[in-house]
Amino acid sequence: MAKFLIVEARFYDHLNDMLVAGAKAALKQAGHLVEVLTVPGALEIPGAIALAEESSDFDGYVAIGVVIRGETYHFEIVAGESARGIMALTMDGVAIGNGILTVENEEQALIRADPAQKDKGGEAARAALALLALKQRFG
Repeated sequence: MAKFLIVEARFYDHLNDMLVAGAKAALKQAGHLVEVLTVPGALEIPGAIALAEESSDFDGYVAIGVVIRGETYHFEIVAGESARGIMALTMDGVAIGNGILTVENEEQALIRADPAQKDKGGEAARAALALLALKQRFG
C-alpha cells in the first residue's frame, strides 16, 4: 500500500471538489492511502510537492488545480510554469500525475473535472500510479 498526497490549488471550489473526488476514488480503488494539501495557487504546487518529497514518506503525488484563460498574459505564465515545475520534479524521479486543468472557460473545466465525464482528477491519479510503478521497477 502506497501513500499519495494530492496537492490542490483551491481557487474554483466546485471544480476542485470534482477533481479531488476523482483522484481520491482512483487512488483508494487501487488500495492506497490519500492525504490532501491545499496551496494558494497552481504556481505553488511544484514547490509544495518538492517540500513534501524532501521531508515526508509519500510515494506519489497528484497535482490538482484549474487555470482558466483570462484577459492577461498571467494565464500563460501560470499554465506553463506550473507544468514546467511538475515536469522537472518528474524528471528527478518523483511520481506525479498532473491534473492541473488549463482551459479557455468554465464550461471546458466542468467537463474535464466531472468524474462522470472526462475525470481528469482520476486520470491524473492513474498517471501517478503508473509512474510509481515505473519508479519501483527501475529504481
